[in-house]
Amino acid sequence: MSLVLHGYRYSVYNRIARLALAEKGIPYDRVEVNPFAPDVPASYLALHPFGRVPTLVHDGFALYETGAITRYIDRAFPGPALQPAGPQALARMDQVIGIVDSYGYWPMVRQVFALRVFRARARQPVDEAEIARGLAASTKVLAALDPLMGPLVGDDGLTLADLHLGAMMAYFTLAPEGAAALAPHPRLAAWWRRLSTRPSFAVTDPGLPQPS
Repeated sequence: MSLVLHGYRYSVYNRIARLALAEKGIPYDRVEVNPFAPDVPASYLALHPFGRVPTLVHDGFALYETGAITRYIDRAFPGPALQPAGPQALARMDQVIGIVDSYGYWPMVRQVFALRVFRARARQPVDEAEIARGLAASTKVLAALDPLMGPLVGDDGLTLADLHLGAMMAYFTLAPEGAAALAPHPRLAAWWRRLSTRPSFAVTDPGLPQPS
């Protein structure tokens, strides 16, 4: 079997796919692709015409879009199910993923984490007003998610929603303001404490760039 994940090591969405593969216990190869580079290889654009990451290639079958990739991983390979069977639990999983994608990714990752942590380590200028806007939007997202969280999403065990949100929470809480914003939400904070200790989060940790 040939299974290759093309992605950028610091991408949240690449990590979501890697978490799904880790939870299923599936070996795979990785190809590093930086979607922010000015010269994304033509060979990669042939797989993903929009030039984003990740893309999964399984025995010649190429698939992009993270939601499609993670659902395919769960359906195509053995291992623990990452999607619940019950209609309400499945709907809750889809709802949490939708909330995170639509309202959480930009403020939590691109505004708070990327500016406070990633850009700061690269000694690049940091826009404090942009961080403040990200925190304000993130607070609304956390408040919406908190009542939806069980021990794991849907109370049925680990789901793709846990991995989707968890990859973003891992970055968000590296910013001091992010960790402080999570603290007032007890269900969400308890969920993150449990989830963050899973081996899959350790083996997919992308690290951070060394300060320049």
